[in-house]
Amino acid sequence: MEVPFCGHATIATAVAFADVHGPGDLLLSTQAGPIKVSTSVNPAGFTDATLVSVPPRVEAMDEVLLDELLAILGWSPTDLDPGLPPRVANAGASHPIIAAATRERLADLVYDFPVLAELMARARWTTIDLVWRESADVFHARNLFPPGGIVEDPATGAAAAAFGGYLRALALIALPATATVYQGHDMGRPSRITLSIPEDPASGISVTGTALALSP
Repeated sequence: MEVPFCGHATIATAVAFADVHGPGDLLLSTQAGPIKVSTSVNPAGFTDATLVSVPPRVEAMDEVLLDELLAILGWSPTDLDPGLPPRVANAGASHPIIAAATRERLADLVYDFPVLAELMARARWTTIDLVWRESADVFHARNLFPPGGIVEDPATGAAAAAFGGYLRALALIALPATATVYQGHDMGRPSRITLSIPEDPASGISVTGTALALSP
């Protein structure tokens, strides 16, 4: 099935569709290209969705923009994990990936919303993906989303797919790989996203998660 779609909430949209029409396969038409999504009911009775992104691309980050971003965040170069260098990754939208050296650095987040929004508009970034590596295949993330009108997004499938492409492109994980990204914990909206990263650099990244309806 093909439906028009544009935006970040691919998994949530697929889960909502499955809750109404039943689980199965979808082909979502997005600005980035076709996105395959499959939905199924897990043993707990919730609907899981897995999307397969377009093939990611990863680019070096402009040093001037990096310095500007770090200044807005109040981070210094010593706050960064040298094993996860800054890059801009795109699996349908562009996300700078900035890795904190410590969990405490990731948790301590204060930034100037209008100033970051202006930088992101100028650089054409969709979110800022701040990450911390707990282990070889477990990561924690915070996703800053001024273009969407919010300080932080609790779960971002597009950024997770881009991050999977980043791990593969920089040979930061043994392939093929399954990785877990925990997001939203520092804002009280915990989420867990599972990445399946194949070896083929021309293939997309699989992102799996579950979405729940929130009471108004």
